Amino acid sequence: MSEKADIALIGLAVMGQNIILNMNDHGYVVCAYNRTTEKVDQFLANEAKGTKVIGAHSIKEMCDKLKKPRRVMLLVKAGKPVDDFVDQILPFLEKGDIIIDGGNSEYQDTDRRCKSLKEKGILFVGSGVSGGEEGARYGPSLMPGGNPEAWPHIKDIFQSIAAKVGSEPCCDWVGESGSGHFVKMVHNGIEYGDMQLICEAYHLMKDVVGLDNQQMSDVLAQWNKGELDSFLIEITSNILKYKDADGSYLVEKIRDSAGQKGTGKWTAISALDYGIPVTLIGESVFARCLSALKDERVFASKELPGPGKIQFDGDVKEFVQHISKALYASKIVSYAQGFMLLREAAKVYGWNLNYGGIALMWRGGCIIRSVFLGNIKAAFDKNSQLSNLLLDDFFKSAMKECQTSWRKVVAKAVEVGIPTPCFSTALAFYDGFRSERLPANLIQAQRDYFGAHTYELLENPGKYIHTNWTGCGGNVSSTTYEV
Repeated sequence: MSEKADIALIGLAVMGQNIILNMNDHGYVVCAYNRTTEKVDQFLANEAKGTKVIGAHSIKEMCDKLKKPRRVMLLVKAGKPVDDFVDQILPFLEKGDIIIDGGNSEYQDTDRRCKSLKEKGILFVGSGVSGGEEGARYGPSLMPGGNPEAWPHIKDIFQSIAAKVGSEPCCDWVGESGSGHFVKMVHNGIEYGDMQLICEAYHLMKDVVGLDNQQMSDVLAQWNKGELDSFLIEITSNILKYKDADGSYLVEKIRDSAGQKGTGKWTAISALDYGIPVTLIGESVFARCLSALKDERVFASKELPGPGKIQFDGDVKEFVQHISKALYASKIVSYAQGFMLLREAAKVYGWNLNYGGIALMWRGGCIIRSVFLGNIKAAFDKNSQLSNLLLDDFFKSAMKECQTSWRKVVAKAVEVGIPTPCFSTALAFYDGFRSERLPANLIQAQRDYFGAHTYELLENPGKYIHTNWTGCGGNVSSTTYEV
């Protein structure tokens, strides 16, 4: 059989279909396959009608239709389905062929697959794909990592279909093993944080200041012309003013119980595993968990006292401006924490990550795309060894400009009983990070008192000692460990 297709794609849900059509638009011949083969015929007869897309009704037929080295991309559910398809594809591949997992897989699974398939001579790539349905169709953000030998064979396809900022594609090689999916995981965690921050701003404008939906929509539209310019601000402005058939605002009818697919949780767990204080993403995950306790919250609202209704008597326009600055400062902290986690994972796994390049990959096409990411790229371009975004001159200046407003917003929220977990934890992190001394000396003394866990002295770091605090204990210490 003659070789026809440049690449095959398995998984014909909406993301898979749209990426196939995107590849077709850029001149690539794609072979489409789905476990339920009727879907292949439906796709060819409808969405892909009139294109160069071809179909296959078996894994063998799909592989037979591919140019060498064969390139097979999976867009299927993470976990066992990926392993099952890899096992089905392997008998029809040769040394040097490439499998690409474009789903939301856990980075540890990608690391495992890279190693096991390398032993078989197959090049495995785990690629983050962000941008939703529209991004997949017209230009997603792509974050490929894995076996570096695969990159020259997929680079042109990936960078052709990716979103562009100017002439730069929002796609480049991330690094080895599971790094592509790790970067995507952190992206999704930051997405959780951005969404929660916007929700807290909405809550404050609605229940403290008393703005109606059209007014809030107008405020966000104005924010979207400045430093907060982003996809999520844009769509939130549109959501807030959208009216149902009866003329009422639709968003106010939606049950306040948020769902989640787990990638934010993965980010928070990774942060705990590596000992990095990614507090804002963690709080955004817990905020969704708390929202899911809807029935319990309804009951508690009738039982638990709060500060009561406090009439806002300040300058509305001024306080809305304070909220925008609190949002911006908190957003900076969230991204600073995310890049701290990327840096630590790179150290643990030996990845050579280009942090400015990652910011560029997120600059367009993806859900967290924003003008703000250009400032992050500039920071890392200026200093590739920058240890923390907060130490860059641009962001230091931004925090100086925003912090008075930020503190006023958090204080007002506490006063009136409006929960702002992400605004508050971002400020707490900022104050902790800029503190030369924290009260952890007392924690170390407590640990040594009850568990003989030892401590270091300021004048002699690196030497662990134990004190018999009561005179009744012994002088034997426990094994030193980090917690």
